Amino acid sequence: MKFSELLTAPNQLTLLRMMFLPFIVINLLNRHYSWALTLFVLAGLSDGLDGLLARTLKQQTMLGQYLDPIADKLLLSTMFLVLSILHLIPWKFTVLVFSRDISILFASAVLYAIAGLRDFRPSIFGKANTFAQVAAVFFVLYFLVNHTRWVEIARLTFLRATFAFTIISAIHYVLLVGHRLRVAHSQASPGASTSAGSAI
Repeated sequence: MKFSELLTAPNQLTLLRMMFLPFIVINLLNRHYSWALTLFVLAGLSDGLDGLLARTLKQQTMLGQYLDPIADKLLLSTMFLVLSILHLIPWKFTVLVFSRDISILFASAVLYAIAGLRDFRPSIFGKANTFAQVAAVFFVLYFLVNHTRWVEIARLTFLRATFAFTIISAIHYVLLVGHRLRVAHSQASPGASTSAGSAI
């Protein structure tokens, strides 16, 4: 990794998103819910903007491929944890989110150690899970400043979607890991066919 990669506009935005996190938490703890919501929305907008800039400016870097999902996981996992501590999200959702992320991190480390695999682009289920988590946190925060029925329904809907997609994406990841290990084993075996399928 080159130091210049850190100075690209997309990666600077990703770092800025990480810097929003402590201020979101501070405002939550001080019950400044409108500010916490505003900062969370800005963090979400920066997430979309850094990807757009990376493609538009052709500044897609190896650092960005690792830094962006780390920033997303740090933001969302911390939000779920803090909101559960404040009794705004039931603990079952937070425990499930953390269990999935820790399991994926462990499995990725094992795959890298055993087979040298490091390219883990998010699947459609992983993207759906991330969207559900973002929407759930947004509506939990929004409900604190707008106690209307439709916001409460949206909050419950996306919390349930988070629960479902967390399980579905975790199962899909297990199947993906098994497939990649089989492909890596077949390619490493003597006399393996050169037409062996590539990893997803």
